[in-house]
Amino acid sequence: MPKRSKTLTIRGGRVIDPANDVDAMTDLHIAGPRILALGDAPADFSAERVIDAEGLIVCPGLVDLCARLRQPGQEQKATIASETRAAAAAGITTLCCPPDTLPPVDTPAVAQLIRRIADERGFARVLPAGGLTQGLEGIQISEMAALQRAGCPVMSNADRPIRNTRVQRRALEYASTYGLTAFLHPADAYLSEGGLVHEGLLSTRLGLPGIPEAAETVAVARDLALAEQTGARIHFRGLSTARATEMLAEARARGIRVTADVSAHQLFMTEHDLTGFNAQAHVIPPLRTLADRDALRAALAAGEIAAICSDHQPHEPDAKLDPFPQTESGISGLETLLPLALRLVREGVLELAAVLACLTCNSARILGLPLGRLQTSTSADVCIFDPEARWVPGPNTLLSRGHNTPFLGVEMTGRVEWTLLAGRITFQRVDDSSVSISRPQAI
Repeated sequence: MPKRSKTLTIRGGRVIDPANDVDAMTDLHIAGPRILALGDAPADFSAERVIDAEGLIVCPGLVDLCARLRQPGQEQKATIASETRAAAAAGITTLCCPPDTLPPVDTPAVAQLIRRIADERGFARVLPAGGLTQGLEGIQISEMAALQRAGCPVMSNADRPIRNTRVQRRALEYASTYGLTAFLHPADAYLSEGGLVHEGLLSTRLGLPGIPEAAETVAVARDLALAEQTGARIHFRGLSTARATEMLAEARARGIRVTADVSAHQLFMTEHDLTGFNAQAHVIPPLRTLADRDALRAALAAGEIAAICSDHQPHEPDAKLDPFPQTESGISGLETLLPLALRLVREGVLELAAVLACLTCNSARILGLPLGRLQTSTSADVCIFDPEARWVPGPNTLLSRGHNTPFLGVEMTGRVEWTLLAGRITFQRVDDSSVSISRPQAI
């Protein structure tokens, strides 16, 4: 027999729902997997459980556009279970994972495998991006319609640029035919090949091969031209340069269907964080200049960049212990996504509602899904957090298997207290030293 639907009230919190322009001290009522009402409860409603959210912020569950979960194929780094557990603790209820698993998500079977594992063992909704090309090799386009039917909401070639412009055009035409958004990594394959850090004075001083700004802007120019030619809807995954944000704004003003996101660490770090060959700051695209960082912030404030993502890439400890050129790129970013975004509010870059929009409804809109909002009859995906709580990322506080982050030991402000996925509690903080995590049923 199926379990009886549960009813729940979240009482006394500051409810912020950017999608519906809600910012009020009010109650949220949930029945089963869906939101029943905001404000006063229906006359016949009786809550089986009440969460006291006084002093806390209640917002939609966060939607992360790029998080590598490492399964299948790289379980020595992480698994879907381990990383969605960390996501739940970070207030994230929906994750889009790139298709560069082993094997890649270029067939319905792999997409279905990921979704099945997430349903059986996960703590968050996992949406695999389908491969734009077979094997992500950039030679033959994939069967995108079949991947869409298998549950892939968007198509991507992960961080592997398609070198052949004709193939790129055909891929965008095919995606457009089925109303699919193409997630594109803006990097010219030839200009970025072999590079490790931003090309500039610091790369020269460190003696490391650089990736020039033009590697990104050349790719952005090509992809914008192809999007205009084909009418495709494209999304730039992880912009890093000032000039690329200008090109994005110009294209959007001309009516090209293009959106973009930025990785959270790019909004706070620059190439100077690599001083001393800091492998924890080894990321692709590379950390750029202070001017680039400020331009990314400005584009976010202007609404040209629509979303902030974790760009989560968990690694085993050995991956960051070799000499810098041999280390693997990437930051474990799930659990610092919200506190880093909240820092933008404290630094006067964005208002709180605008920051939350970049983590919820804007991301959901890019995926084309009715998530990231707190309105009647939508999925009860909820994040409840304390905006003033302070904590320090470290081995005892991070739940991700990957502890590869330059923010280890750096005090963060903003901590999740509860996470609900489709009306079921997936995370509850018991006290400062303990948490309660439970797997939802029928995600």
